[in-house]
Amino acid sequence: MAIVSTLFISLDGVAEVEPAWHFPYFDERMGAAVDEDYQGADVLLLGRVTYDSFAGAWPGREAAGGQDAAFAKQLGDLRKVVATRGDQDLGWRNVERLDGDLAASVRALAAEPGVGKVLVAGSISVVRQLLAAGLLDELRLLVHPVAARRGERLFDEGEPIYPLRLLRSEVYPTGVVRLIYAPAELPSQGGYEEAMEHLPAATAG
Repeated sequence: MAIVSTLFISLDGVAEVEPAWHFPYFDERMGAAVDEDYQGADVLLLGRVTYDSFAGAWPGREAAGGQDAAFAKQLGDLRKVVATRGDQDLGWRNVERLDGDLAASVRALAAEPGVGKVLVAGSISVVRQLLAAGLLDELRLLVHPVAARRGERLFDEGEPIYPLRLLRSEVYPTGVVRLIYAPAELPSQGGYEEAMEHLPAATAG
């Protein structure tokens, strides 16, 4: 069982995607990365803002039958669970609300028979809560070589810190870097005194 987050993000940490800085970097390599993220997903977990964005676009694209219709159908067929406090009609097939406390509900979702992979697409607030609860197994970032300079950042200020272990990285011709992390512990408990041992020795002039 794995809970996996996938996010597009700028160099300055903005994960609220703006078309002006995102789409110029979207190529076949990024498309393949997105496809890999969705492979094997049993449940798509979304925050309300991300869900509204998906539901406002993909059903129409599926109906239009264009080049992206197959992916739109895949999204429509996938079980979607939405973290929302509202009671409005969600208006898409295979969609349900996440009831109660998010962390407890996600634990229950992950324990359901047949659920092997929960994918969190976008949904910054959901990712933050999963990180805080220690429930995220992988954080997958497609880092764009651009400073967005405005928009919501993935990491807010607070405690504790989140050490991560790099599982895999790829560099694309566009300069996008794909980074896949898992939660980890700090590599050591040392401070500056210990770090001094690794400083370069002075060389003769």
